[in-house]
Amino acid sequence: MVQQVLINDDDYYVPDANQLVTEDDTPVDNFASAKQQRLLIGSLYSSLQNQTFLAEANIGIYYTDLQPPIVPDIFLSLDVQVPENWWEKQNRCYMVWRFGKPPEVVLEIVSNKEGDELGKKLRIYEHMRASYYIVYDPNQQLAEKILHIYELRGTRYFETSETWLEQVGLGITLWKGKFEDRQDIWLRWCYQDGTALLTGDERAEQERQRAEEAEQRTQILAERLRAMGIDPETL
Repeated sequence: MVQQVLINDDDYYVPDANQLVTEDDTPVDNFASAKQQRLLIGSLYSSLQNQTFLAEANIGIYYTDLQPPIVPDIFLSLDVQVPENWWEKQNRCYMVWRFGKPPEVVLEIVSNKEGDELGKKLRIYEHMRASYYIVYDPNQQLAEKILHIYELRGTRYFETSETWLEQVGLGITLWKGKFEDRQDIWLRWCYQDGTALLTGDERAEQERQRAEEAEQRTQILAERLRAMGIDPETL
């Protein structure tokens, strides 16, 4: 198991946040990638309500003051949360030296061949020491594989076929179904038994179905009691 070293501000040079570009307001994405990001982020916050974590899409991560930020499609960082005053310059993006550690998971969704996800980005995340780096390539633009999973062992990434991310207590799985009225194959977080983490809408629908089933059982029981000459209203 990889143990992340927590960073103490007292031991490291901390750059002036006012001199860093925390956002440039020029995101360019596509419909499929945007929906996939919402599914992954939303299901985390819907299903892990009792855990402390930070998961976001298209937020810059500063891992050193010597380089511009890297902006993963999605990241997940455990046991941290956004500071109360998130409008302050130093709180607007993920600065490793402020949060004390890099995210455990960074994930890229391949839209074209320009991102160099298996080259330059891999080396950056490896240097940043994110525990897991996941490349989701639904159209197989980079290789024959749809899913590439890298695990940090020591200071190097090693590709693995293991979809259970032991250090974060979550897995990833490909799931065929409908999300936001769009039928497709989606990348989803899952529990160890393969069950997908539910979105808020899925959770609400599950509760609605349970309520309907309970109501049906109540009606059947009432009909049986009446057939036996018993008025269920008097019970």
